[in-house]
Amino acid sequence: MKRGTALAASRAGSGRGRAAICAALAVAMVATTAAVLLAMGRTPICTCGAVELWHGTVRDSGNSQHLTDWYSFSHVIHGFLFYMGAWLIGVVRGRPLPLGVAFLLALGAECAWEILENTDTVIDRYRATNIALDYYGDSVINSLSDILMMIVGFWLARIWPVWLTVTAALLMEAVVGYWIRDNLALNIIMLIHPFEAIDRWQAGS
Repeated sequence: MKRGTALAASRAGSGRGRAAICAALAVAMVATTAAVLLAMGRTPICTCGAVELWHGTVRDSGNSQHLTDWYSFSHVIHGFLFYMGAWLIGVVRGRPLPLGVAFLLALGAECAWEILENTDTVIDRYRATNIALDYYGDSVINSLSDILMMIVGFWLARIWPVWLTVTAALLMEAVVGYWIRDNLALNIIMLIHPFEAIDRWQAGS
């Protein structure tokens, strides 16, 4: 075997090894997140006993209990933002983060948020607004789906041009905001500092 061919084969093998390690760590992180959520008392699936592919009603107890809902779009945007964050870290350090490292950082951030989001403190914070009066936390299957949506967003941001990623994020925010009077931006605002005017508008008054 020629030296160049051997070197290429060695690099390919090394790349596959790194990918396998990254995949194993990702699976472990998601499994750990599910175990923590179950230990926190989160229900595995909706207490209604059903698992819906899509649940489009926001103001009821089934919201955030099924596989996907209007807030799934927010988690796709999480993936966009985490990819951008990894890119910015690469700019600051003078060289890009390895893709596997960037992905694991994004996954870790999303998993941490799913755990934090389902603490009593954050749930009570959400329920202080009219739009979330019937919210009692996510089911575990919904949290895992949210993590998957972030992964989809991260890899779309990886392959899409910047203009398409930005356009998709703005379109999702606009459509979801129009349809349910909530979206990622409003969610963040109302979580950090609820505004009475926004609360009234979301309640339809």
